[in-house]
Amino acid sequence: MLSRRVKSLLVAAFSVCMLVFSNAAIAQEEHGSDEHGSSAHAATEEKEGFDANKVIFEHVLDAYEYHFFDYKGADGVSHPVTLPLPVILYSPQKGLDVFMSSKFEHGHAEVNGYKLEHGKIHSTEEGVTVYDFSMTRNVVQMILAVIILILIMTTIAKKYKAGVGTKSAPTGFQNAIEPVITFVRDEVAKPNLGHKYAKYLPFLLTVFFFILINNIFGLIPGSANVTGNIAFTL
Repeated sequence: MLSRRVKSLLVAAFSVCMLVFSNAAIAQEEHGSDEHGSSAHAATEEKEGFDANKVIFEHVLDAYEYHFFDYKGADGVSHPVTLPLPVILYSPQKGLDVFMSSKFEHGHAEVNGYKLEHGKIHSTEEGVTVYDFSMTRNVVQMILAVIILILIMTTIAKKYKAGVGTKSAPTGFQNAIEPVITFVRDEVAKPNLGHKYAKYLPFLLTVFFFILINNIFGLIPGSANVTGNIAFTL
């Protein structure tokens, strides 16, 4: 009985102490918020100024330009630094239109009856159908990846034809590419395709290096994340 009474007394004392200190803490917080309200509000505005979702989606989604960064001019307005890409539109009613994406002024201007909204080009005229064949940054980046892939492989192939890497030790960039080719051949092609591996090895190597180059491009700030697009996977 005595132990129960002691426990009840301790619980009651603890509850009273928590109630008193919580009221004091609330009063102190309210007082502090009155004194530092402006600084807290400024900090909140500063946090709200950075939109992580916007930055991520600008990198992942396709666009009609390469966006690198923004800067504030003397007028206090933020100005984007971009590389515009060609817009190619065809309409059965209006014909072919070709112009640079900078004419849209980031969605603020209308060009020949077309407007850029939410990353897509729409016709502002009723009954007009538009087909978009524009060179978006995903398309441009894949073309660059193909060009680099062809240059790398043809250069290395010429060395092998000259006997470098077969009759003598590989040199230069061969030392970096040859282990990757050997890996794809011995760890991917042979175990899965058996004696038919040689027939499909050029295709496997092309796909492997094409994806690798685009992944490396995607790490560069301002570039496009091509491999993050579902169309690339398809």
